Amino acid sequence: MKRSASVSTCETPFRSDCPISLGLDLLGDKWTLLVIRDILIFNKKRYQEFITSPEKISTNILADRLSKLHRLGIITKSDDPSSKKQFIYAPTKKGLDLLPILFDLARWGIKHDPRTDLKHPLMPRFEHDEEKWTTEIRAQFKKRQKNSKHASISDRHREKGA
Repeated sequence: MKRSASVSTCETPFRSDCPISLGLDLLGDKWTLLVIRDILIFNKKRYQEFITSPEKISTNILADRLSKLHRLGIITKSDDPSSKKQFIYAPTKKGLDLLPILFDLARWGIKHDPRTDLKHPLMPRFEHDEEKWTTEIRAQFKKRQKNSKHASISDRHREKGA
């Protein structure tokens, strides 16, 4: 497997060099993967959209997770062209690489938890269309990134030497 050239910016010391342990150090709390799910699967991109998720994440936790994901290079944060007070969040390639984890977690929940809403319109896609859906999601974000004329905030700061 080819290793990413990016460097981990996790603030906490790691417990071991096991890749599962390291992944959990970065993504293992109860909110982070839900924020990533909202971006990748439900196409949420603004702070106020995340607040409407059924899990009812608190505003301070959401702000922290978005900041952490941005620092880790999993999402970008760009100015919202329609509102100077808002930002648009989007996945990076590193963030898109989490799609298989989300699909596997969804399939596991479908199989093992009777509380899973099997009537949800996305259920068939989780169970049968992973490859096609992954391709569609990646293409959607690639197109959005290509169409975006707004550099991410971190890129702007680098350009200014901040």
